[in-house]
Amino acid sequence: MSQALTAISERLFDVYEVRKDFPILSQQVNGHPLVYLDNAATTQKPIAVIDAISNYYRGYNSNVHRGAHFLSDKATHEFEAARQTVRDFINSPKSNQVIWTRGTTEGINLVASAWGRENIGSGDVILVSTLEHHSNIVPWQMLATETGAKVVPMEVSSNGEIDLSALNSLLADTEFAASVKLIAVNYVSNALGTINPVKEIVKLAQRCNTKVLVDGAQAVAHFPVDVQDLGCDFFTFSGHKLYGPTGIGVFWGKESLLNQMSPYQGGGEMIERVSFSGTTYNELPYKFEAGTPDIAGAIGLGAAINYLNQFDRVAIIEHEHQLLEYTIEKSKKIKALKRVGTSKHSVGVFSFLIEGAHPSDVGLLLDQQGVAVRTGHHCAQPLMEAFELPGTVRASFSMYNTKEDVDALFTALDKVLGFLV
Repeated sequence: MSQALTAISERLFDVYEVRKDFPILSQQVNGHPLVYLDNAATTQKPIAVIDAISNYYRGYNSNVHRGAHFLSDKATHEFEAARQTVRDFINSPKSNQVIWTRGTTEGINLVASAWGRENIGSGDVILVSTLEHHSNIVPWQMLATETGAKVVPMEVSSNGEIDLSALNSLLADTEFAASVKLIAVNYVSNALGTINPVKEIVKLAQRCNTKVLVDGAQAVAHFPVDVQDLGCDFFTFSGHKLYGPTGIGVFWGKESLLNQMSPYQGGGEMIERVSFSGTTYNELPYKFEAGTPDIAGAIGLGAAINYLNQFDRVAIIEHEHQLLEYTIEKSKKIKALKRVGTSKHSVGVFSFLIEGAHPSDVGLLLDQQGVAVRTGHHCAQPLMEAFELPGTVRASFSMYNTKEDVDALFTALDKVLGFLV
């Protein structure tokens, strides 16, 4: 980024002003100021989101659609406005392709159930990256057990990147490529922060008529996403990693595929007409939204996106990149520290190990000093097995983190080293 552009970005994004929007960040933990570095697990919520949810319950709590009164009309309007907000956020061609779910996990299970059962059979292959979260592995294993298909892992390099040349070689085998019905890959690794070359993977898949599902849970808060530009067939993400509430997420799919898919669940809302002689299903997106939805969650997610959209996204990207670079430089001064995952293309995630110390012990001692990190396998056990690791300590950054947070992490690590090493 040029110096001129950096200067402009700094005027448009002031991290210390941003922090004032997140009330949870002002508290203390164990007598220390809270340093929250667990954003890959869930982000904190700005006042705008908290107020949006509160306003719904205080002012117009009602079920959506078909209600013949003011409260229902108001709730329906705000609920569908949030869907439009998501449409614009990911550049979906139509809002009816935006389907509310409980989160990324349900979005993936929806595809496995509603598309997978009809399109994947015995002998077919589902390619899954070794970088995946369990939620993008287990549903495909369950489908494979049911149908006789195979889940085949894609190789990952020692620095935590998908080996595109290996994938290209796999798909160059005409017989094998014909059996590959789906590639499931995350846009960003939750364990390492690696940004995967999704567009290139989609292009390789399209050559052999293979569908691609992208887990966007770790991507949407860090940089803009354009599903049309990516070219993927399915995309899903969670609200709680995007400054929104828990229990709400988004599943997106190409309209032609969604129209071919059977409903994921049966119940109210997803029907057009029900009788004992037969049932006809509702149109998109309601065909996949059985039952009363998380209305407050959808409204809260819409508010989170509107909050994020007020900032210069380029400035946020640069800010988080600077935090990661600052962390990497400080880590080089600690001989006992080993960084895990060194891709040049990554978001603000710093996974590491302290020689001679178990990750859980490191995390516990950091917490006693008010520093919140994540420890363990990060729901990525196949990746940890590939790297022959018990797990890592993961510090993950967001738009509201500062260099002072990084300094506090390393000050606390100095004390941890005194205890454990």
